Amino acid sequence: MWTAIGQAFSMVFEPYTLMVMVLASLYGLFVGAVPGLTATMATALLVPVTFFMPPIPAVAAMVTATAMAIFSGDIPGCLLRIPGTPASAAYTDEAYAMTRKGQAEKALGAGLVFSAVGGLFGTVVLIVAAPALADFALNFSSFEYFWLVLLGLTCAVFITTGSPVKGLMMLFLGLLVACVGLGNPAGFPRFTFGNTEMSGGIGMIAMMIGMFAISEIIRYVVDTSPPAELVVEEVGGVLKGQWALAKKYPKQILRGSVLGTAVGALPGAGADIAAWMSYAMSKKFSKEPEKFGTGHVEGIVESGSANNSALAGAWIPALVFGIPGDSITAIVIGVLYMKNMNPGPTLFTTNPQNIYAVFLLFIVANLIMIPLGILCIKVAKRILKVPREILMPMILLFCVVGTFAINNSVFQVGVMLVAGILAYVLEANEFPVAPAILGVVLGGMLEENFITSMIKSNGDLSAFVSRPIALALAILTALVWLTPLLLKALRKPAHAA
Repeated sequence: MWTAIGQAFSMVFEPYTLMVMVLASLYGLFVGAVPGLTATMATALLVPVTFFMPPIPAVAAMVTATAMAIFSGDIPGCLLRIPGTPASAAYTDEAYAMTRKGQAEKALGAGLVFSAVGGLFGTVVLIVAAPALADFALNFSSFEYFWLVLLGLTCAVFITTGSPVKGLMMLFLGLLVACVGLGNPAGFPRFTFGNTEMSGGIGMIAMMIGMFAISEIIRYVVDTSPPAELVVEEVGGVLKGQWALAKKYPKQILRGSVLGTAVGALPGAGADIAAWMSYAMSKKFSKEPEKFGTGHVEGIVESGSANNSALAGAWIPALVFGIPGDSITAIVIGVLYMKNMNPGPTLFTTNPQNIYAVFLLFIVANLIMIPLGILCIKVAKRILKVPREILMPMILLFCVVGTFAINNSVFQVGVMLVAGILAYVLEANEFPVAPAILGVVLGGMLEENFITSMIKSNGDLSAFVSRPIALALAILTALVWLTPLLLKALRKPAHAA
């Protein structure tokens, strides 16, 4: 073990990896600070660049860019009342109210410091939980994996904000896309319509770049609202008073970090849902709930801890089972497969140095977030004044070039553009994109484990619940399905009474 840890240190702290981390951090800070550019989009745009990197620097770029982007989304939310990323939307009004009261430094400092604290908490849970889960997962066969994937897909629908029916429809759309091509267990061409390009399936990376980058570009093009004005021109010392906040709100920091990590580990949830849930919980349990919405820092402390701890939490199912916790890890899983770091319990036994390196990357990323975050806040005025009409065409160009570079295929560029238009139309009608992404990533795994299980059991369906772990997962999945129906049935007599 110590040899593997030593190798991990040498891989992470070599000059090339550190240089990649610093550059990815600056890129992530910039993307997060520009309203309309999301952390997921930052990850998707990085994918073509990672083709030319060794495995650990490639993962380092992903980890640092997303951690920085999630934090820096607070900056335009605080100064312009426009959240830079969806994860910052939960407490944008709170932060902006503090800015109007002349407390921009306090709001931004809380977002920065407690994002780093939450990220480090999530990393500790990742370090402790992932290897233990991996040992447990070595007992899994195709029966257990089938139920686990089904449970993951189910959770993605029911934790989606908004209508579960729309979430279910998007999930089926994702599963349909996963069926395209020859990648099924039978190797039979499905939904290819005689097109040889379709035989290889719909490119997941091209589709994700489209859904998360092209859709944002379209959204900017059709947006007719006037540009927001900066409330403050300069931001002073952001760390002043943060230690006092840490001593005043220790329960809130711990609660936000725990909730964020737990929500992050749920398939399809991610930092956005973690931040909203954490802000709501903070208000509910606060001693001063009447102050929320007037510029009260308590909600920012708790939600800031939650959104970054959710990032590390999302890596737990991604590394152990190959099931993405959010849309960011869905993209990362594709990169891990390209770099022969196939997610699953064997990754912890065959290449432990790579896993230790990933743990170290999370620690370093959250530590360097504070100095680089302070630098980003200081130059926020210039970042926020970058003309969007220059930035968006450059992003579009990078999307096209990056997608083409994946397989030197014009067809994949077409997939990207169609996916972008489709995602924009669906989101405009309040259909969530995350369940569709999860359906694409997990559809093949679900089918493969089902077919393998059916072959092993000679078509006997009772074999799916004949093993203890498989039975427990089947019961848990059934409970998730039935809970909404039971709650609905219980509400009816209450209304009747």
